[in-house]
Amino acid sequence: MTRWQALALVLGAALPSALISWTFALVVRRKAAAWGWLDQPGHRKVHTSPVPLGGGVAIWLGVILTFALGQLALWAARQWGPPQSLLDIGGLAAIWDFAKPHLNGLAQQSWRLWLLLGAGTVLMALGLLDDRKQLDWRIRIIVEFIVATFIVWQGWRLTLFLDWPAFTFVLSVLWIVGLVNSFNLLDNMDGLSGGVATIAASIMAAVLLVAPDPRTNQPQLFVAGFLLVLIGALLGFLLHNRPPARIFMGDAGAYFIGFAIATATIMATFAVRDKPHAILAPLCVLAVPIYDTLTVIAIRLRAGKSPFEGDKNHFSHRLVDLGMTKPQAVLTIYLTTATCGLGAFLLHQVNAAGAVIVVLLIACVLAIIAILEITARHQRRGK
Repeated sequence: MTRWQALALVLGAALPSALISWTFALVVRRKAAAWGWLDQPGHRKVHTSPVPLGGGVAIWLGVILTFALGQLALWAARQWGPPQSLLDIGGLAAIWDFAKPHLNGLAQQSWRLWLLLGAGTVLMALGLLDDRKQLDWRIRIIVEFIVATFIVWQGWRLTLFLDWPAFTFVLSVLWIVGLVNSFNLLDNMDGLSGGVATIAASIMAAVLLVAPDPRTNQPQLFVAGFLLVLIGALLGFLLHNRPPARIFMGDAGAYFIGFAIATATIMATFAVRDKPHAILAPLCVLAVPIYDTLTVIAIRLRAGKSPFEGDKNHFSHRLVDLGMTKPQAVLTIYLTTATCGLGAFLLHQVNAAGAVIVVLLIACVLAIIAILEITARHQRRGK
């Protein structure tokens, strides 16, 4: 893939979804009061005035409409191809030559894409209903497990080089449900969950374009393109969600992006030839959401509370307790996500010993954060 072809892929996938997401988020901001899409202050909320919800619908719409337009473009390209006048424009002929061999493969896989997007739509609708009606956590978990089980039953599952179908089936379901809830838990400060998702998806997309699929020795364009569309939709939303946020993604957005990223990690092949340890790449990229989820659950259980009972013990809140402002806490989590995620670039280039070092470096980064947080809590209790 040449530089121009890579640029065309990035812009062609991310730009339309960014424009659609940004536009619909703007519409929601203006219509939220009339539609009843407002997040009211109070309880554990940190904002002091109503903030529009519906950013998650904007993200979802950015992804769905972009793929719908892409489906139409794919049909037209297979039927007629681009006009010669367009191919005469500098660089576009080379891009067409690169894309043409992949058209039949895209067409054959399109039904699986829409099956995946349909499942994501169910979770988005579940989150939107929860934003409006405050559903019981049991209902949400049951629906999440049903959707995840359906997707894994359709063939999307972790392999882990294990010939244990029942084990990998269950693990895949837990992986999807876990990440759906991880990004929901992370959505507690302006720009946080969407920003972390953007960084994680960007690193994964880059890895998939750099590390070839061992079966074809080609960049993994399908999954990378899926992630690039999601990145565009997230960026369009984040323009409205940066501090001070003028719109929230709500559970609708958190569920959808958690599901999209989880399924992308399952669809992709991270382990390259003779380097099975590269399968750890998703754990590197998603170390921060996983760390936040596990530590929040541990804190709640230690306090004798339900792990589903909301509080202010999240990673971001603990950083604020250290004396950071909220934007500083969000930026710190961004940098921690990027630092851990960059390890994924190394896994397909190093041997097993190098992989151990990469994993240990990530563990050390998270351990430093944990020590600082524990120190802050001890100091707060001593006052």
